[in-house]
Amino acid sequence: MIDSKQNDGLGEAQITLLRDLRGRLLHLHKTLLEMERLDFEKMFGRLTTGELLQLVINHAQFGWLRMISTLVVEIDEMLDGEEPATLNDFENLISQTRLLFTSPENEEFKTKYQAALQREPAAVMAHSAVMQLLRRDD
Repeated sequence: MIDSKQNDGLGEAQITLLRDLRGRLLHLHKTLLEMERLDFEKMFGRLTTGELLQLVINHAQFGWLRMISTLVVEIDEMLDGEEPATLNDFENLISQTRLLFTSPENEEFKTKYQAALQREPAAVMAHSAVMQLLRRDD
């Protein structure tokens, strides 16, 4: 038997949490991206905005950050998609986000993320803000 609650649309509390989470993930992504940009520029010289965008999309050094941007896109689709998001969709996204930041299966992400948290106080603060929201949903 299907739990009809799982197929209901999202309530205001879930929508608010998704919007807040989106903003905090974007801040975390921006912080990590700036760190990667500076590392890249130390080796290869100054980048234009267009060059940075191309690197973010195509270069392996920035690949691990795509896991965070993918979450932001999923939140956007949940908030603004043609199909209304269900409570089940919401719970899956929150679980997926928690796992990424607490027990990532992707070794590259895990290694680079942990290194970023060790060296960049702004990344720690942004991470803390994301985790605070994810804990609030328990």
